[in-house]
Amino acid sequence: MILDRDLQRYIIYEQDTIANALNRIIDNRSQIICAIDSHNVIQGLFTNGDFLRWVTSQPQVDLSLPVSVMMNRQFLYAHLDDEPALIEEKLKQVLYVPIVDERHHLIAVARQRDERLQIGTFSIASDAPTFIIAEIGINHNGQLSIAKKLIDAAVEAQASCAKFQIRNLKKLYHNAGDANDIRENLGSQYTLDLLSRFQLTEAEIIEAFDYCKARGILPLCTPWDLDSLQLLEDYGMQAYKVASADMTNHELLRAMAKTGKPLICSTGMSDEDEIRQTIDLLQELGVQYVLLQCNSTYPAPYKDIHLRYMNRLAEIGECVVGYSGHERGYHIPIAAVAMGGRVIEKHITLDREMEGNDHKVSLLPNEFKAMVKQIRELEQALGSASPRQITQGEMMNRANLAKSLMINRDLAMGETITAEMIEVKSPGRGLQPNALSKLIGRKAQHSFRTGDFFYPSDLEDQSITARPYHFKRPWGVPVRYYDYKTLMGMSNPDFVEFHLSYKDMDVDFRQFVDHHPQLGFAVHSPDLFPGDHILDLAATDASYRQRSIYELQRVVNLTRELSAHFRPTERPIIIASLGGFTKDGFIQSATQRKTMYDRVADSLRQIDQSDVEIIGQTLPPFPWYFGGQMFLNLFTLPDEMIAFCEEHGYRICFDTSHSKLTCNHYKLSFKELAESITPYAAHLHVVDALGVDGEGVQIGEGDIDFKMLCEILNRLAPSASFIPEIWQGHENNGAGFWKALERLEGLL
Repeated sequence: MILDRDLQRYIIYEQDTIANALNRIIDNRSQIICAIDSHNVIQGLFTNGDFLRWVTSQPQVDLSLPVSVMMNRQFLYAHLDDEPALIEEKLKQVLYVPIVDERHHLIAVARQRDERLQIGTFSIASDAPTFIIAEIGINHNGQLSIAKKLIDAAVEAQASCAKFQIRNLKKLYHNAGDANDIRENLGSQYTLDLLSRFQLTEAEIIEAFDYCKARGILPLCTPWDLDSLQLLEDYGMQAYKVASADMTNHELLRAMAKTGKPLICSTGMSDEDEIRQTIDLLQELGVQYVLLQCNSTYPAPYKDIHLRYMNRLAEIGECVVGYSGHERGYHIPIAAVAMGGRVIEKHITLDREMEGNDHKVSLLPNEFKAMVKQIRELEQALGSASPRQITQGEMMNRANLAKSLMINRDLAMGETITAEMIEVKSPGRGLQPNALSKLIGRKAQHSFRTGDFFYPSDLEDQSITARPYHFKRPWGVPVRYYDYKTLMGMSNPDFVEFHLSYKDMDVDFRQFVDHHPQLGFAVHSPDLFPGDHILDLAATDASYRQRSIYELQRVVNLTRELSAHFRPTERPIIIASLGGFTKDGFIQSATQRKTMYDRVADSLRQIDQSDVEIIGQTLPPFPWYFGGQMFLNLFTLPDEMIAFCEEHGYRICFDTSHSKLTCNHYKLSFKELAESITPYAAHLHVVDALGVDGEGVQIGEGDIDFKMLCEILNRLAPSASFIPEIWQGHENNGAGFWKALERLEGLL
């Protein structure tokens, strides 16, 4: 049982609207709201079930009515001084039991224990990010200025909270905290000497908490005595850390529990019987808690850490568990996260040579930052235990490295496919070899030529065929030199978009391209050039950037040559990924990104763009290069793209997949992004997206609402041309493109 005293999530005034009550229920995920009057006296309950019963009885639903018209006034409740067993008995009948005082003021809500607890804006649960505590403790050595530097370091490291310790030495120690008491043993003398010199004053520690809030990090603290607890309560601390030394201090634990705040309890220096006694007490008191595996030795020998005990803690504690570490380094906390720890506590210091035991087992700011970064990377790597699916990066590498089923002779449509006709060859662009038995004996849905791949559609009874399509704007298909005649001849595109590889740059295109005075064209620049050179006009290395300028100028020159073979246009467009990638992480500074945008503009000024128009495409946060991921910092965030366009006079190619991935990663509104950048779009790559790096997804099979998107495109860029840029859409005679056009027809 939990006695939840965080009432804000549960209450609503009885005269508030039903609509607001429903929103509160959605927000708090508790399925219940307590309706109170202006004196905080509970008047009734409002649940999902109450709403459904009321709705079905109403001829007309008006959500602006007050909650009082439909709340349940006959409800189970309990008093705070009721025996826990009595409250538990009521919880067998309902999910939530309001707890009231003698005047029926709502003071808590009893509910069944679950693993999730809330500290400020942080959820602590098995499915939540790890809560990482930067333990400052007394590593400020009694100096507020050092405390603030440590808070800054915790913020820079992106810790969840900065934690301190507070003691009233006179009340805490039997000798009133006399550090000069010669009767104390050596260890106690040393500890008292440090504490007496390294305490912050009450005013200073409050200032440190306020500084945490000003820097945007949650302050937490460990109270070592009742007076210190009261000070923290008066301040408004949102949770408490229980020191290992107080795991058996039931008096202090009871006082902490009465605050109604969640407790994070270290188990160092306690045996299992003592831990079980404390668990029984905390459960009886109805407090939310986390248990941390901990060895209170400074530094802790690796052999004494016993990370596997976290599993037992979770079992006997029926709660979320974590790890509080005093060992050298930070590989053990990372392992604890891998084993299911959801709270990590580690000391932080500015200098391990400072006086005091804690400094010796603390991480320096750069080490703490590295630990946090690696924990976050590990959390991503842990993923889920759901059935395995092929990732986008694997699909790209499978297409390049795996094997496919191919036909070794010509075959007419309607003829039977036999085993002798099929060979297994690389690359893996077609049907995988494990489909061989399904293919043998089928009738060919279309004609084959020697060396053609088989595709999944060859296992279906009806193949995808192209036809004329009709749109309100110019449309085309992506092509390579070798397949553009085939794809162009299968339908009625207004133009083709040549997707060039660096190998294409050295080919005489005239052996593939005839004169087509009625057909338009566009060019998509290669991203990759010989020597593993990725086009990057924002590169800090001057020679690298000059190479990129040189390669893009070659693309411009080739485009001019191509223009003589197609419908005359004022300035054919060249779509390019203009750069701004990094290999190890995103650039967080907007000022640094602005400098990179300025380098892009400077690079473009060095390219002769007469008779052509270079347009940078919107980019995904995690692009796929060389079959792996990098990080893109430019042409992702809408405000920065717009500023670049307006300052330097450029238009963009709005790649809907790339921009949706950006929105998914940064949790932006795709509708708002589309409305803001579409007026700057000269051209569109229309394609779906999944997650944060699933680009090139077939229309309607990802995260994009195309009805909404197309309404925006039609309203704000009605004349912008588009192609369906489906990944591997050109395979199987453009089957992916034709399917996309089928689904987009009538929308654009």
